[in-house]
Amino acid sequence: MTLPEAFYHVPLAHRALHDRSDGRPENSRAAIRAAIAAGYGIEIDLQLSADDAAMVFHDYALERLTGENGAVRLRSASDLAGISLLGGDEGIPDLPEVLEIIAGRVPLVIELKDQDGGMGPDIGALERATAQALQGYGGPVAVMSFNPHSVAKIGELLPEVPRGLVTSAYRYDDWPLSRATCDRLRDIPDYDRVGACFISHERDDLDRARVAALKDHGAMICCWTVRSPEQEAEARKVAHNITFEGYRAALHP
Repeated sequence: MTLPEAFYHVPLAHRALHDRSDGRPENSRAAIRAAIAAGYGIEIDLQLSADDAAMVFHDYALERLTGENGAVRLRSASDLAGISLLGGDEGIPDLPEVLEIIAGRVPLVIELKDQDGGMGPDIGALERATAQALQGYGGPVAVMSFNPHSVAKIGELLPEVPRGLVTSAYRYDDWPLSRATCDRLRDIPDYDRVGACFISHERDDLDRARVAALKDHGAMICCWTVRSPEQEAEARKVAHNITFEGYRAALHP
């Protein structure tokens, strides 16, 4: 399985082309439409609602992005749709609506956030909701997660959709995970097992030998998160493509 060519050369707007000061919160309809208008690809995140809907939202909890309290997982999809995103005038969208907005016009990468809490096997509902929403979607799309179990499940449900792993240096201070889990995931041991064809790796860890080895064996290398032209230039020494925010990445012909 390989990624469509567009994923190699169209920069991906991280959580869509967001700028809260301009009325475009993260993962919002406004940010998605702005990315399409600018010709960028789009990266979005999914969390699960109480009634097992795939909601386009980054955080596990509502506080940072909405001002409301509590976990996304404890609210229904209809409740979440009515919670306004800070910096905008809209509620939280679900994946089917976002797919309708994008309609295949730009490359889309969907990140499923870990629902196990420890990158373990207690997953399934979000993957099923994602697979259901993607049935019949005709545009360039790929799915990824930090949790290898999630990626493997997507492979079972959507074998025709390219899938990848979000990967990291897994520094102990940065992750609420056991040291053993960090040590295991840092080496990206599940790439072949889950049928991945790409990774999206932490930008300041791109010099890792395992990343170079995967690239040498044909893996597409993306990275997160680039925040300046200077960081982009450095990242592109290794990565085929970037996920960016906070500036306008150059569009390459």
